[in-house]
Amino acid sequence: MASAVRTLRPGTEGDTVNQFDAPAAVPADPSANTTDLLVERVKATPDSVLFSLPKNGGWSPVTTREFHAAVVALAKGFVAAGIQPGDKVGLMSKTRYEWTLVDFAMWFAGAVLVPVYETSSPTQVRWNLSDSGAIAVILETADMFSRFDEVHPELPAIGNVWQIDLGDLDKLAAQGVDVPDAEIERRRNLAVGSDIATLIYTSGSTGKPKGCVLTHSNFVELARNSAVALEEVVLDPNGASTLLFITTAHVFARFISVLCVHAGVRVGHQPDTKLLLPSLASFKPTFLLAVPRVFEKVYNVSEQKAETGGRGKIFRAAADAAVEHSRLLEAGEKVPLGLKVKFALFDRLVYAKLRAAMGGNVRYAVSGSAPLGARLGHFYHSLGITILEGYGLTETTAPATVNLATKSKIGTVGPALPGVSIRLADDGEIQVKGVNVFQEYWKNAEATAAAFVDGWFATGDLGSIDDDGFLTITGRKKEIIVTAGGKNVAPATLEDPIRANPLVGQVIVVGDQKPFISALVTLDPEMLPVWLNNNNEDAGVSVEEAAKNPHVLAEIQRAIDVANENVSRAESIRKFTVLTTDLTEDSGHLTPKLSIKRNVILVDFADVIEEMYSGAPATQGFSLAQ
Repeated sequence: MASAVRTLRPGTEGDTVNQFDAPAAVPADPSANTTDLLVERVKATPDSVLFSLPKNGGWSPVTTREFHAAVVALAKGFVAAGIQPGDKVGLMSKTRYEWTLVDFAMWFAGAVLVPVYETSSPTQVRWNLSDSGAIAVILETADMFSRFDEVHPELPAIGNVWQIDLGDLDKLAAQGVDVPDAEIERRRNLAVGSDIATLIYTSGSTGKPKGCVLTHSNFVELARNSAVALEEVVLDPNGASTLLFITTAHVFARFISVLCVHAGVRVGHQPDTKLLLPSLASFKPTFLLAVPRVFEKVYNVSEQKAETGGRGKIFRAAADAAVEHSRLLEAGEKVPLGLKVKFALFDRLVYAKLRAAMGGNVRYAVSGSAPLGARLGHFYHSLGITILEGYGLTETTAPATVNLATKSKIGTVGPALPGVSIRLADDGEIQVKGVNVFQEYWKNAEATAAAFVDGWFATGDLGSIDDDGFLTITGRKKEIIVTAGGKNVAPATLEDPIRANPLVGQVIVVGDQKPFISALVTLDPEMLPVWLNNNNEDAGVSVEEAAKNPHVLAEIQRAIDVANENVSRAESIRKFTVLTTDLTEDSGHLTPKLSIKRNVILVDFADVIEEMYSGAPATQGFSLAQ
């Protein structure tokens, strides 16, 4: 791969990098579209297993040739049903094989898919389908149909409505048998790289969702270049495989799905996280795709299980040894003999069991959407699992940067991918340019103009770039809190370590124009009874009662104390409130990728926040249930 180019910030002594350009590893092909990725894969490995479908507790193979045939058959069905090139069609479904089948079938038919999150409310469904101009919709379940049906009268453009669980995809394929192959070949070749491939709506964490126009080139060029950058991950000589469980409606999993087709990675699906561990055990993936909350959960559940079995001290000692071992290795320092012996012992007692729980073959995990935290990164690294943190947005077709298997730095989100450039504005805002950057916001010229600075997409996130071009996220521009004393505070610096505590569900740091920093905290409903039991408390108490428990409040305070160690006194959390209701997607406080909707939370809990500043001394926290 060609070496990257770094640019120093003008006017400095040469020690601050403010731009990093990674030349493309693959020549661009402006005529290519996403269907070419599948056609090329069929030519290269027609009989390799591209998908595995869950069946009777095991997995049933689908070869590349079989997948291509299914895609063409379904594309014919869409053509027979009247779908025209350029038509927008909505899809509301959990992560499953049919998601990618529909995706490629739409491209082969010349149409454009508009994903709708499976958790979307009727109002959100209406917005995505009406704003996009969708003329048909595919729904997975009866529940999703009922949400759509509630707003169907307000969507006069919607004609066909298909339901996956009713077998409508098979019926469509049967209806399209008379459509000639030549028609599908004609349609799949209509689009060139600059044409729209999909319309993905932002999660709406900062306002009404905007439709991002992602082009065929965004997917094609990013997939081809990412396959080179992540060769060790997706081109495993023994056969790369992954089990997808995060929503494919989000650009992160959607792009990985396309990348896996391009690279020939075997893919399975399991949207039910309660079935994730047994699915991992049987599927045995070589790499995973997840958000940090998943890695936190795996660690916390393992720790509390060990505590329940009387092995809590052993687990914590093993975790400390793992983190220390990884830190020394990354720094290039010698591992002392005593630590080597401890590490080998813990590998048999603890680490091996965790590896087995994830199938035994996982070597890499790609993490995105939020910072993981250095401690967890080092912990998994010592398990033999390299977590490759990356950074991107819907507007960048998911990844703009990612740590590489050959060179990674824990705590960073890696260097720019080939074909991508990153730079920092004077205020530290991250800006992106390259093969991955979206074309425009759908029917929103004003927002599009505001999103670009001299051809660079302004992300709204803040960061720093080191001499090797590795990006570190330091905060979000719009979320920076300025206290009454004028101190700038990045909430993520405090929130991420607190959220890692097993008791904590969510944490929202507040204090804009206030005399000190405070926090809203929710309890994790799954981990709460386990923690209570392990700490000799009544595991059957309600969240409201637990929120008043002095031992629970003390544990939250300990988590906050740990976070406060990373910041100055002026930036530290001086008070907290334990909310007695959980913050979820259903409550409207989390996005589908589980990011907090900070603006909504600040409005909904304004009274609670004001109460923390109403003359009470800035001491430790109190529970809202008091």
